[in-house]
Amino acid sequence: MKVQIAVLFWLVTLIWSLELADLLFFRGALDGFGIWPRRVDWLWGILFAPFLHGGLGHLVANTGSLLFLGWLVLLRRVGNFLVVTVLAILTSGLGVWLFGRPGSIHIGASGLVFGYLGYLLLRGYFERSVSSIVLSVVIGLLYGGALSGLLPGVPGVSWEGHLFGFFGGAGAARLLARPRRPW
Repeated sequence: MKVQIAVLFWLVTLIWSLELADLLFFRGALDGFGIWPRRVDWLWGILFAPFLHGGLGHLVANTGSLLFLGWLVLLRRVGNFLVVTVLAILTSGLGVWLFGRPGSIHIGASGLVFGYLGYLLLRGYFERSVSSIVLSVVIGLLYGGALSGLLPGVPGVSWEGHLFGFFGGAGAARLLARPRRPW
């Protein structure tokens, strides 16, 4: 349990520290290290974008879900959390880089949050264990409304990051699923 708390603490601390440093010392310039769709010279932004935010409001909006959903992913195993995190970041980032609006910069941990959401929602389907199904249903009830964020709608919000992050989490759920148990 201590390892799980430490992993989540350091992830959130890193994200908050970078945003505070960006606001206090760089005046938002670090946001330019996000994802610039289809610009090969900015492909590495895929790795940085989840750790950058467009101000404290953006960061606060992501932090609660990052902590709650990240904790639920961590409850099984730290290794699973790392796999889900890496797949969500890479899938979200690559999807944004390939399909994002030209001339835009995409930043924020919401692709990661939607990756955790996709993993938790679909883990029950792929594993078909009672505990995984119950968790998926509870997450669906709590976060079902967030699924509207997978579609275009709010200007300035990277629905592409949400959608591809969700796909990354869904892929992780399939990859990490324990063998199905017969009913």
